[in-house]
Amino acid sequence: MVVDGGIELEGVFFQIGNFTIDNLSLVIRKGEYFVLMGPNGAGKTVLIKLIAGLLRPESGVIRIHGISVTELPPWERNIGYVPQEGILFPNRTVRRNIEFGLEVRRVDKHTIRQEVEWVAALLNIEHLMDRMPQGLSGGERQKVSLARALAFKPSVLLLDEPVSAIDEETRDNLCQDLRSIQRETGITTLHISHNRKEIDFVADRVGIIVGGKLQDIRTRSC
Repeated sequence: MVVDGGIELEGVFFQIGNFTIDNLSLVIRKGEYFVLMGPNGAGKTVLIKLIAGLLRPESGVIRIHGISVTELPPWERNIGYVPQEGILFPNRTVRRNIEFGLEVRRVDKHTIRQEVEWVAALLNIEHLMDRMPQGLSGGERQKVSLARALAFKPSVLLLDEPVSAIDEETRDNLCQDLRSIQRETGITTLHISHNRKEIDFVADRVGIIVGGKLQDIRTRSC
């Protein structure tokens, strides 16, 4: 069954050690901001890595906008992925970090310049472009990681606890920025979190995962 979803998992099974995701199905609607919550060890990061192609399910299907990507490598899935604490290349400036995803896709230099300028303005980080990552604050590093993930116009955006390593005030501001950017771009977004306050800033719907099983899905108002 193919659903008109931005991200669809159908009957996904994956096992690593004693941990199992068994027959998990989920549809994240196209253009939706979906937050997945659960305790440590619940399977949140495993699930996001399955979608990104960093892990492969033993059975089941993963679709992006109705097309199966289950057997595709990560670089062919057109997914923007921001891991925990946003890992940047320490020997590249902010500009060069943002350019990376476009360079590996062999985009021409003129288009790279246009897209980098667009995403820098979107995230209000033009003043950081010539800085090195070592001199950035935690919130600034996360913005640069987000810019790198968005620069090549991915089909979906995966955020693995993107604000967990920054202070509360910066976290709240960045969550507001994330929601504003998602509304402006319309990109289907999956945001992993263990902080309920983040829901108020960003979520259309919220899923709860425990022990590799999806327990509940609700709208933010519920």
